[in-house]
Amino acid sequence: MNIYENMVVLNANISDEEAEASVAKIKELVTGQGGEVLKVEVWGRRKLSYEINKQKKGLYVLLFYKTPSATVKKLEDFYKVSDAVLKYVVLKLGTKQIQSFEKTEAAAAAPEQRGEA
Repeated sequence: MNIYENMVVLNANISDEEAEASVAKIKELVTGQGGEVLKVEVWGRRKLSYEINKQKKGLYVLLFYKTPSATVKKLEDFYKVSDAVLKYVVLKLGTKQIQSFEKTEAAAAAPEQRGEA
């Protein structure tokens, strides 16, 4: 299985519940295909660099997951039909990016394991 980085820009006008439902659907698609969601970061609502579908703001969500390559096609199909998704990009991480990701995750987990936070 490969590790992927996925940035999704959701419509900023949707409610928090709808945004959570969209993220949950993405997680469900990944785990349903035998994958594993490694990390989800919701960056919040931000101004877009340029207007997309008459929208000036978007809700940014960054996901990292390990999944078979066939799952990416299913995710892209979901993104294309979802009204909540303005833009998306899926990147397959290379060896150096995977090592860097694992290193930052280990560093972030270390204080939590010692009881600090």
